[in-house]
Amino acid sequence: MSFGSSKRPAFKPTPYGYTRQRRGIPRWLVLLISGIVLGAGGVVFLQRSYGPPRLTAEQSEQLRMDLNSANLEKQQLQTQAKQLRTDLEQARQSLADQTGKLEQLRADHASMEAGVAELIAAIPPDPRGTSPGIRAADMVTRNDRLAYNTLLIQELPEGATEAPAFDGAIKLIAAGHYSNGQTVYVDIATLPLHMGRYTQIKGESELPKGFRARQVTVQITAAGSDKITATRTIRVTQGK
Repeated sequence: MSFGSSKRPAFKPTPYGYTRQRRGIPRWLVLLISGIVLGAGGVVFLQRSYGPPRLTAEQSEQLRMDLNSANLEKQQLQTQAKQLRTDLEQARQSLADQTGKLEQLRADHASMEAGVAELIAAIPPDPRGTSPGIRAADMVTRNDRLAYNTLLIQELPEGATEAPAFDGAIKLIAAGHYSNGQTVYVDIATLPLHMGRYTQIKGESELPKGFRARQVTVQITAAGSDKITATRTIRVTQGK
């Protein structure tokens, strides 16, 4: 038997056969992934370069504390504003009450002035016809002291409803005697005088020891003048 050289026939694919081949990553997928990576990187770059800085844990905690403090302060301000509104409303009510009382006082004052005007008209005039006039006076001695009470009234100028202010002084001079029978004049008091339509001069003065007053002369002078504007002599009564 002879052995000849035998060659194995080479494999040749037929049109109907199937051959498995290695295939690479699709280009469209590579482009998609690259775009995603580049986009994410750009976002991170922009955020770090131009965006607001990211806060640390300590900064975040501090921000939270500041926010809580701001909220607390806001609540306090709201409470204060509410209290201020309450106080304002109470002040308005108080003002309304005070205004009502003031109106009542004005009405009472007008009524009183009308009554005073009627009373003044009923008081006998000063016999000397002066203005201011010494319309009434009361002089009483008790325990070496003289108590005096004098009513002065100014006449109204024609057509006027108020009297002009009068400034000056009122002087009291007592005439009397001591136990030895000596008659003397004693200056009791000199008082500043400022009046409008009327005024009342009232007080007490100590008399010299052993002096017995019989009468008191009331003298009125205007400011800056020694001339007596009005005068009147009143008898002294002995008090109990």
